[in-house]
Amino acid sequence: MTDLSFPRPNTLSPTPIPCPTVDSLDGILPDEPLLMMGAGPVPIPAAVAHANSVVINHLGDTMARVINQVKTMARYVFQTRSNWVLGVAGPGSAAMEMAVSNLAWPGTRVLSVVNGFFSDRMAEMARRIGATVTTLDVADREIASLDTLARTIERDRPEIVTIVHGETSNTVWNRQLKDIVRIAKAAGALVVVDAVCTLSTMPLDMDAWGIDVVITGGQKGLSSIPGVSLIAFSDDAWDRVRTRTAPNTHWCLDATLAENFWHKAGYHYTAPVSGVLALHEALRLVCTETLEKRFARHQRCSLALQAGIAALGLRLYTPEDCRLNSVVGIEVPAGLTPRDVCHHISRHYQVEISGSFGLPIVRIGQMGEQCREHHLFRTVHALGRTMRDLNAKVDLPAGVAALEESLSASTRDALGASR
Repeated sequence: MTDLSFPRPNTLSPTPIPCPTVDSLDGILPDEPLLMMGAGPVPIPAAVAHANSVVINHLGDTMARVINQVKTMARYVFQTRSNWVLGVAGPGSAAMEMAVSNLAWPGTRVLSVVNGFFSDRMAEMARRIGATVTTLDVADREIASLDTLARTIERDRPEIVTIVHGETSNTVWNRQLKDIVRIAKAAGALVVVDAVCTLSTMPLDMDAWGIDVVITGGQKGLSSIPGVSLIAFSDDAWDRVRTRTAPNTHWCLDATLAENFWHKAGYHYTAPVSGVLALHEALRLVCTETLEKRFARHQRCSLALQAGIAALGLRLYTPEDCRLNSVVGIEVPAGLTPRDVCHHISRHYQVEISGSFGLPIVRIGQMGEQCREHHLFRTVHALGRTMRDLNAKVDLPAGVAALEESLSASTRDALGASR
């Protein structure tokens, strides 16, 4: 007869773990909400926040309709007619890993253009799956030389080239991306582009530029929640994914399995339903505004912010000809650290900005909902007051005045152009 009684406790086992007493979120979060003006995540619109509170069947007809609309809107934002648009349950880095792990395997020749923290991350991902990785290392605050890139590609004959459109770590914009893609494609390579902070904030045309894979996260330019991302494959890239002979070692990130959910309304794993609904609303708001108007808003606000910072008497980190619009880097005055500045502005002025992986800078985001005039004035004022509090010499009235003048001038120009 089977003994169904519970086993006797082991007298040598430790004392049971007691039930903890913890604070509610009301006791942890600040009384006044923080204005998120760092390098991400960003403030989210009310429609996105509402969608993120809804749960539906992840395999039902309603979800299938949502997914179809997400793909349609994403094609507009990516500027691609490719069928192979997928969502990723994870941050932008998960989409990055989906791109790398599906296109490369042991022995694949990969060239990574590395000019910062995130471009180096793609190289590291490729190394971890056994690819043969070469890096084209670019000096800080510079962009890759097209001649050097061409020589490197001719020498190493990579099958895959990876590059970041906007390197958020040091706020460098790889403005020659279109030419880099042209050179790589002419040599027969597939090109993977990280557009996590630039998609919908700066022009990027996947099909016209010949890009094979574009990845983005939800929590930056799209102004959705962290944790649900997007990826688009060209037909050539998808053919490589589909015809590979060894299975992807990443089960959750296997694009051919993800296709079952994103294109066949079938099961892969339980999708982040609320996050997908939030992404739907974020994309809908982008489409309502249109890319053209959104690009103009981001440029207008970023240039105004840069003018305000310069008038404060602070130095912008990146040269103007390769300066990223969507994340602005600011050199920290001598005697201060990025942590000093970020901690003070958050604690005393309820504005969150970012440091940057060991660089002597702080970063202010200009992505999606961050690009609103009232956010700019609050941020410039808080930054100026923080610098004063920390005994750095700044001209706060001049900074606010320069911000106002830049915004007013761009409004006058827009009104004049419309007449």
